[in-house]
Amino acid sequence: MDIKEIQSLIKFVAKSGASEVKLEMEDIKITIRTGSNDSSTPETTIVQQIPVAQAPTAAAPAPAAPQEAAPSSDSKKADDDSKYITIKSPIIGTFYRKPSPDKPPFVEVGTTINQGDVLCVIEAMKLFNDIESEVSGKIVKILVDDSSPVEFDQPLFLVDPS
Repeated sequence: MDIKEIQSLIKFVAKSGASEVKLEMEDIKITIRTGSNDSSTPETTIVQQIPVAQAPTAAAPAPAAPQEAAPSSDSKKADDDSKYITIKSPIIGTFYRKPSPDKPPFVEVGTTINQGDVLCVIEAMKLFNDIESEVSGKIVKILVDDSSPVEFDQPLFLVDPS
């Protein structure tokens, strides 16, 4: 995020009437407070974080239960999921599979994706954020329904990298 984007964000927040906005991304945290005592300009705090190298996270297999009735199907499913990469939500907001209601979805199950392809849109505070793939592969499963709320770090897609 460059300085012009930060300045436009500050102006937007000041005009919106919000008293405080916090924005956290992978490498930066921004807090904007407006309406402070005897101050006509918003107060902004910017904290730059050093990015930590992250290996692609795979869905962890569930621990085996001591049941004898159905452990083979449970362990088989856990083994199948462990070879996939989970794409998680980087922000809190509302998940949309399409760029607009009259357009087709960005991806479907079985779609081959490349790094940088847009997978979905997450709306946060009336801002629509394109969520891009960090890996190449094939969409195996879509884990969230369209127009539903998502939390930070919530799994959205399972991708087969092979």
